[in-house]
Amino acid sequence: MQRRAQRAEQRKQRPSRINRVLAGAAAVPVMLIAAGCSSDSGSGADAKQASESPAGASASLSPTVEAAAYAKLPEPCSVLSKKTLEELVPEAGKSGKEGNSDDVSVRAGCSWDSLDNNGVKGSQFRWLNVSLLRFESDATRGAGEQRAQEYYEKQVADAKAVEGAKNTKTEQVTGTGDQAAAVRYDLKKKEGAFKQQTVVTRVENVVVTVDYNGAGLAGEKSPDADDLMKAARKAAKEAVAAVTKANGADTSAAPDSPRSPSKSPSKSSSSTKSPTKKS
Repeated sequence: MQRRAQRAEQRKQRPSRINRVLAGAAAVPVMLIAAGCSSDSGSGADAKQASESPAGASASLSPTVEAAAYAKLPEPCSVLSKKTLEELVPEAGKSGKEGNSDDVSVRAGCSWDSLDNNGVKGSQFRWLNVSLLRFESDATRGAGEQRAQEYYEKQVADAKAVEGAKNTKTEQVTGTGDQAAAVRYDLKKKEGAFKQQTVVTRVENVVVTVDYNGAGLAGEKSPDADDLMKAARKAAKEAVAAVTKANGADTSAAPDSPRSPSKSPSKSSSSTKSPTKKS
């Protein structure tokens, strides 16, 4: 009798235990859902905070640079006057040889050579080259003027480091562009002893390089280096004036201040090497 009473009591208690287990099991998903919602809510808040932080704001901004001052280059074989060409390369003829370029608004050049042949008395040789390189402003590479200044410095350094050059001298040039330097040296070739003069000038975002050399061949005496340098500097000054004029600037301003250019930006940019300097 006592055992039957205990079993009956156990049967009465069993449903309440089952109910408690079911209730506990149902509570677990509710807790997980609540935890999931809490986690998602936190992630959203973190994302919102990142997007509103200074770092997020700065990353969304596009860098800007000032538009380049000069948008085009002049016709390279027309940058020097007829009188200047007759002085520097008297036997060159009426026109020079224009260099190859994918875009003449970015890179252009022209060269002339002159041989005054006096037969058994020897000959005088002259070679002249004018190269122009324009730099456009670029958000990743920097302002056109800055890029031109870097190239200008490289051109001067390259002129000072020519292999085989002797008696190299460098001097600053005033009254031509925003920056200008002249490099001179002697260079021995199989044809004779050459006197090389290089004038590198930067005007706004354009770099102008004038190379001028001369030699006395077949027994003719070498030309005077000072005379050649004077002529090269004259050519550089004319080329700079041609650049400013092509862009609508007032060329009657002071030579060392060729300002008031048209500020319209050009459509393309490039950074290429100048034409070969040696004949």
